Amino acid sequence: MAVKPVSAEEVAEAVRDHARVTPVGGRTKPALVGEGQELELSGLAGITDYEASEYTFTARAGTRVREVEEALKKKGQYLPVAPRFVESGAPLGGPGAAGASGPGRFRFGGLRDFLIGVQFVDGTGELVRSGGRVVKNAAGFDLPKFLVGSMGRFGVMTELCFKVFPVPFEMVNLAIICPDHVRAVTRLAEVASSRWEADALDYDPSGKTIRMRLGGPGEALDQICEDIENRWPGEVERVRGATEWMDLREARWAQGEFLVKVPIALSGVSSLADWVDGCGGAVRCWCSSGGNVAWLSFEGSALDAVDKKLRGDLMAGLIFKGRGPNGPWLGERREDAILEAVKVALDPEGRFPEI
Repeated sequence: MAVKPVSAEEVAEAVRDHARVTPVGGRTKPALVGEGQELELSGLAGITDYEASEYTFTARAGTRVREVEEALKKKGQYLPVAPRFVESGAPLGGPGAAGASGPGRFRFGGLRDFLIGVQFVDGTGELVRSGGRVVKNAAGFDLPKFLVGSMGRFGVMTELCFKVFPVPFEMVNLAIICPDHVRAVTRLAEVASSRWEADALDYDPSGKTIRMRLGGPGEALDQICEDIENRWPGEVERVRGATEWMDLREARWAQGEFLVKVPIALSGVSSLADWVDGCGGAVRCWCSSGGNVAWLSFEGSALDAVDKKLRGDLMAGLIFKGRGPNGPWLGERREDAILEAVKVALDPEGRFPEI
C-alpha cells in the first residue's frame, strides 16, 4: 500500500522509515515507477506562491499541471515548454522528474531551463532547498537542473518554482507537406535557422508533414506566413484551432503498449523515419523539438527490433509506457560519472531508484 504524505515533512519521515522508496504522482508514465515503498504525492498539492509581476510561481510537486496552467492563464501568462500528459492528470513534479518537455521546447528550452528553485528530500531523509523563488535569487550550485529528468534517482521533489512568460498575442499553426524524409529534414533545418522564430516545430513521418506553430502580433504573423507559403508554394496549409498541439502533448498519435523517448540528431531523422516505414506499421514515430527528440510507439512484439535499431545507431531510449527487460531503458546507454557522483552524494544509502 502506498504512503500518502500531505507535507514535505511527512515525505522526509517516510524516506527515513523505508529502505527503498519510489515517488509516484499521476501514473501517466508507468514505466518510470521504480521498486520499493511507493510515496503517493497527490496530497502535496496547491500553488504556494505566484508573483505575476516577477513572472514566477511556486507549487507543491503533486499540483496538477492543468491547475497551474489555468492560474497562469488568468494573468495572461503561461509555461511555454508545455509539459506533457497534462490532460491525463500529470502533476507538476512528474514531468519535471521525467524531463517530459512539450512542443515548446524547440524555441524556449525544456523544463530544466524554466525551473529556478526546488525543495526536495534527499536519501538521508533531509529537506533540502536549492535555487530561489525569483530569477534574480536563483544562485549557488544549480541542483534543480540535476533533478529534472532524474526519474527520482536523487531525491523526492516536494516543491518547484518556475519562471513563466507572457502569452503571445496570437498563434498560427502551419502544416508543411514534404516530398520525402530527406527534404523534410532540410526544411526543418531551414526553419530552425530562419528569422521566422517558430514556437514549436515537429515532424510527422507517417504523413511526411512538418507541424509548425508561430506566436506574436497578428500583422507580423500574417507576413511570416506569407513568406513561408511563398518559400514552398502549394505545400503549406494554415491549420485552424490549436487542439493538435494538446493531442501531441498527450501522445494521442501513439498506438501500442510502448511509448519511448529517443534523443536524436536532426541528421538521423530521415534514417530513423525510413526504418519505421520499413516496419510496415508495427512502429509509429513522431519527431519533436525541431527533430531533436523522436518518440516511438509500438506493441511488445516489436520491442526487440526497436532495441536492436537503437543499439545499432548508438542511441538510447527511455520507456515512458510499457515494461522492458532492462527497466525503462532501450538501446545503447552510456555511463555518466558526474551523475553517479551526484547519486552517491544525495542518496548515499541507495533508497531511491537506480535507473
